[in-house]
Amino acid sequence: MKERRATPLLADAADVLGERLQALLGQFAGWLAPQAGRLERRLAARLRARRLDSRQIQAVLALSPCAAAVMLSAGGTIRDFFEQVEYNGRRLAKMNMAPAAIVEALHELERLLSASPAPGEARNFQWVREHLQFCIILTLNKAYYQVREEETMVFHEMFRIELAARDWSDLLPGLLEVLTRFCRAREARIYFLEEGGWRPGAGANCETRSGVDPGLLMRPFCGRLNQRGGRRVLDSTWPSRFATAWSVPLRHGRELRGVLQFAFDREYFWLPRELAVLVAAAASCLQAAEKARLVRNLEEGQQKLRALAEKLVHVEEAERRRISRELHDQAGQDLLWIRLRLEMLERQAADAVGSPPDGLMEGLAAVRDMTERTILEIRRLIAALSPAVLEQLGLAAALRQLAARIRQFHGFEVRLDLGRLERLPGRTEAILYRLVQESLSNAARHACCSQVNISLHSADGLLRLCVEDDGVGFDVHKALARPGSYGLAGLRERVHLLGGKTSIESRPRPAAHSGRGNGANTGTLIRVELPLELGMATAQLPGIEPHGSVPSPKTIGKKVK
Repeated sequence: MKERRATPLLADAADVLGERLQALLGQFAGWLAPQAGRLERRLAARLRARRLDSRQIQAVLALSPCAAAVMLSAGGTIRDFFEQVEYNGRRLAKMNMAPAAIVEALHELERLLSASPAPGEARNFQWVREHLQFCIILTLNKAYYQVREEETMVFHEMFRIELAARDWSDLLPGLLEVLTRFCRAREARIYFLEEGGWRPGAGANCETRSGVDPGLLMRPFCGRLNQRGGRRVLDSTWPSRFATAWSVPLRHGRELRGVLQFAFDREYFWLPRELAVLVAAAASCLQAAEKARLVRNLEEGQQKLRALAEKLVHVEEAERRRISRELHDQAGQDLLWIRLRLEMLERQAADAVGSPPDGLMEGLAAVRDMTERTILEIRRLIAALSPAVLEQLGLAAALRQLAARIRQFHGFEVRLDLGRLERLPGRTEAILYRLVQESLSNAARHACCSQVNISLHSADGLLRLCVEDDGVGFDVHKALARPGSYGLAGLRERVHLLGGKTSIESRPRPAAHSGRGNGANTGTLIRVELPLELGMATAQLPGIEPHGSVPSPKTIGKKVK
């Protein structure tokens, strides 16, 4: 027999058998080979009594000293025998036969050999058998380790592919490749059962048979692709191209979700451990596919949610403009008319014959003052709802106007650090303006600060906004968890839905430093990052105009000639 290249372990096992031992092996084989058949039949009978099946018995006999004697007598080498031991050891491992049961079977053969008459070199033969059995067990241990390592690597590779897969198209081909390599199959397919029938999950250009009864695929199948077995495969070309097929169902409880199928050129039937690995791998494939589907649906849902959030921002800004126009065109003009009428009444009362009733002039003046203050308040509301300067001059000018108004009405300093901001799409400018407006509003109501610093820059495709005050600070987690508190929570949620990130840093100031602007390392810092692509996307939404017609608050309350 032609000597094959041995694995490192087989070479080590052969090297254990020194020159003297290898010389005695020839004599031992010459003595044992003639009676090997009789001893193997007796050993097989004892193994059957221990409920071993025919495949297990055949594999055990192939790695016994009797098999070594027969191979050496036929012209084979000791390396050939250890290759045979390794191969059959792997088969026994895949048949779930315990290593202790194999060792006990070898000891059973040793007892049979001890009972057989031996020539004068009986002591030397006993020495040969002991060394040969030691090398057999060494090779068996390595074979079992290889099988377990291969099984572990299958699930390790599947887990790695699942983590690395970006979408469905990356996941399924990778899983199929791992399982095909494990089974040593020529081709593999994965199918999913849907309402319309069987759909290939991977492996394009395959001709899927229609009308295959799912009941035939509820259980694992391994067999020849003859007329009966061919009914169980979903690739219509397999019966004409391959000899054997394996089929493993993808089941969720009692519900069939899909099937894994493998094709082989020759008759090749699985062993129990291979089936167990494939069943577990099928469950992992189904879970991974379901997870990939959920991730894909989640991404699609997030995209729709962001589009909805952008649309809501548009609706909100449109509603602000509508309210501004209503205040300007209706309430503003009515108040103007009231003020003009009051001025006319004051002049008529002053020009009337006789003195006016007591308190009439003072009452008219008070009503006129109240009307003027109401006009100023409406101007402020219009500017807050939809500042005209934002549409006319851009974000930088609108923020400067907002800072000046905050200084006037709330008394703390607002410092602006605006980078080189070019005109952005109207939606992006509106979003940033509202974020700054909300931050300043929170600072005015709660911070008791003396100064607020605002920084806005664009770089690396991002808009970065920082708002920092020197106020009393607060517990961020408690504030966000407080029911009915929508300021910061709404700010964070809006930024998140628009694809940005928010960071809020703050800590309460000790009671000893409760005054405005006192104490160091206190206050609140809000950081916001928004992608610049957001502005381009929102500007292109159907039905959205970048700017609307907004009345200037300065036109309210002007005298009309």
